[in-house]
Amino acid sequence: MYKEIAEYTNTHHVKLVAVSKTKPVADIQILYDAGQRIFGENKVQEMVEKYQSLPKDIQWHLIGHLQKNKVKYIAPFVSMIHSVDSAELLDTIYKEAAKNETKINILLQFHIAKEETKFGLAIEETTNLLDKLDPRYANHVSFCGVMGMASFTSDENIIRNEFRALKTIFQTIKNKYFSADPSFCEISMGMSSDYKIAIEEGSTMVRIGSAIFGHRP
Repeated sequence: MYKEIAEYTNTHHVKLVAVSKTKPVADIQILYDAGQRIFGENKVQEMVEKYQSLPKDIQWHLIGHLQKNKVKYIAPFVSMIHSVDSAELLDTIYKEAAKNETKINILLQFHIAKEETKFGLAIEETTNLLDKLDPRYANHVSFCGVMGMASFTSDENIIRNEFRALKTIFQTIKNKYFSADPSFCEISMGMSSDYKIAIEEGSTMVRIGSAIFGHRP
């Protein structure tokens, strides 16, 4: 299944994040040997352990909710953090990147789903955050785009409308704050059950786990 998904995303010029959470190092190595380089984890400790055991040219993406006190453990090596959902978390990422003399790529996570359990910003929060942004952040944080998760539903219209809403949010923020910044270009949306819809609606990056690795217990 991996080959089919990789070919599909490559044909549509979309980045594939293979979500390897709970999967053993051996399974990740198999995909690495097949050419996959971007892997997504949602737990900091698990990501750190895998980083230590696997080739160092892997791009590790933190896709799960991130607690501020755990940023320090991934700051030295993380390629992208998808789940920036508060000004406080953003500030912590900036400080830890500065300590490590690095620059961390981040996505702003938005709440687009119907479920209350999903994390994410509202557009008003984001404009307030960006209006007050310290210019020094640019030295250690690279704003690369937005991320969102659609509702867990079989209703394709709901999913499609939520993805369209995220693309609209991306365009609004791009036009107002990052029109001259080519690095603000990513719309991370779409998972195993809805990635083709997401790509149709403008996704540039999909996060696929069970369709590649098999269902988790």
